[in-house]
Amino acid sequence: MKIHVLTQKTGLQPPTIRYYEKEGLLDRRHVERRDNNYRDYTEDAVEHLLLIKRVQAAGFTLKEIKAIMKEEEGNKLELSRAIEFLQKKMKEMDRRKRELEQSQSLLARMLANKLALLEKNET
Repeated sequence: MKIHVLTQKTGLQPPTIRYYEKEGLLDRRHVERRDNNYRDYTEDAVEHLLLIKRVQAAGFTLKEIKAIMKEEEGNKLELSRAIEFLQKKMKEMDRRKRELEQSQSLLARMLANKLALLEKNET
């Protein structure tokens, strides 16, 4: 499939997809170069890019994703190391969640104060 179809299926922009390819996040399983130098993406590329989006949303950096992919391809990712890495990410997510909850609480108090002022001014 051409890149415009891939963008429709993944929601990613062409420069992002090309960057991922350049960085090694997409390989021969995901993209082929034709004789005219056009890229032809596989259906596996769609699922792979959607996975990258989900993992990024969970807090993983592209560098971390690339390292995990590289180690998994070589079967070098030790189970204990993988568990430790995932536990660390979960702790980071918990911390970010607490920070967001604190921010949301602050915004709720600010909104309540503004609504109280508005009600006071209307009476």
